[in-house]
Amino acid sequence: MIGRNKKNIFLLFILSLSIITSLISCVELKKSRPIKPIKEYERLITGRLDADYVGTKACLAACHEHDEIRKAFDASTMGAQLKRDSGMPLVDCESCHGPGSLAIKGITKELVEANLKKGIKTKCNYKTLIDIKSLPAPAKSLICLKCHTANATFNLHEWNGGIHAINDVTCIDCHNIHKGPDLKVKPREIANMCFKCHEDIKAYYFMPSRHPVFQEKVFCTDCHDPHGTTTEHLLRKPTVRQTCTQCHGDKEGPFLYEHGDLTEECTTCHLPHGSPNNNLLKLREPFLCFQCHEGHVINTLDGSTISLEEKRYLFSKCTDCHSMIHGTDIPSPSGKGRFIQ
Repeated sequence: MIGRNKKNIFLLFILSLSIITSLISCVELKKSRPIKPIKEYERLITGRLDADYVGTKACLAACHEHDEIRKAFDASTMGAQLKRDSGMPLVDCESCHGPGSLAIKGITKELVEANLKKGIKTKCNYKTLIDIKSLPAPAKSLICLKCHTANATFNLHEWNGGIHAINDVTCIDCHNIHKGPDLKVKPREIANMCFKCHEDIKAYYFMPSRHPVFQEKVFCTDCHDPHGTTTEHLLRKPTVRQTCTQCHGDKEGPFLYEHGDLTEECTTCHLPHGSPNNNLLKLREPFLCFQCHEGHVINTLDGSTISLEEKRYLFSKCTDCHSMIHGTDIPSPSGKGRFIQ
């Protein structure tokens, strides 16, 4: 009996080991591997297989045209990665521009010193480097993504399926790597950057009721993730309601009496960017409410009634009475949820 148990345990161990080995094999098979090293591809893109990598120090020592760019690069996160004690992967000029041996060919220390005495900045031969501006959009982004999808930039995992990538928007359309040490777009620059393409959205912010984007109190990236999401319109949250209630927490609920169509979709009544009506409403009251609700008779203090047509002239908004239109925990005097209090 004991021998049989040992045999069963041994068989179970072998079976478990086989399953684990199979899983590891599947994971290994799913890994993405380039057919050739990336450096070989970069040589192909430059069109010269005889180009070789010489290192950033050799490039910048030979070409003084890039002195200002060098200062900005050294102060940036990418520049910090050149330091051996940073613990980060190496990022240098050739990581983006390809092998630089041909660019500095023939430029000697003596030539550089002679040009400096004449007040001339020695230039490298840019034509031998990768012509980034002439590359197709996916290839431009790939230069950045070959590093940024493999490190801490997790949101870029959605980039290739996002609407920006599909419409050939590239990383360098928004990010200027050589602008300065801060490689991220500053919040106050975001709106103008987005409006270069989204001119139709820009028009909404000239409406009487609008989010304060021009006042730099709200930014496009508060609601949208430009690098790609699994949601419609690149929303940061799974639903419109969750996106809106990041700021409008008093409308979030849950409430005992909830306005049915508003529990998931704020845009049933509101335009998200701007509107000619108060509170970003699609239509002014009471016509907005009439899209879903029939009118009703209103009793006055003396017991007479006011018809719906008369109410339009006496009252400007349904919310004069139904003030808690987004939801409430307090029943109306009739005991029903009429969003009165």
